[in-house]
Amino acid sequence: QVQLVESGGGSVQAGGSLRLSCAASGPTYSRTCMGWFRQAPGKEREGVAIIATGPSSTSYADSVKGRFTVSRDPAWITVYLQMNSLKPEDTAMYYCAASSCPRLGDRLAPSAYDYWGQGTQVTVSS
Repeated sequence: QVQLVESGGGSVQAGGSLRLSCAASGPTYSRTCMGWFRQAPGKEREGVAIIATGPSSTSYADSVKGRFTVSRDPAWITVYLQMNSLKPEDTAMYYCAASSCPRLGDRLAPSAYDYWGQGTQVTVSS
């Protein structure tokens, strides 16, 4: 059974930075893709950034490209989301998710992920 625990959320002014962490436990074969989704009030959950096992395999939402970076530790226990140049529209609950990797075109689809953390709030003020 995979378990995910997020940390690192908080409040920041526009232009600032935050780093989220997701600590994972459970078999690696069940979480070959791990990453981050977000959900703002009144909006659907959306994929933000995903990293897969293997070299240089990341996927990003267009809205965060160039500002956010997803990474992992070599032991594939912790996944990070470095968020720079934050904007008020980045305000949301951020969730860590994991699954066996879906096909490339579905990497940012929430429905493709089996395991979820409890979420951590990110608030960006203008």
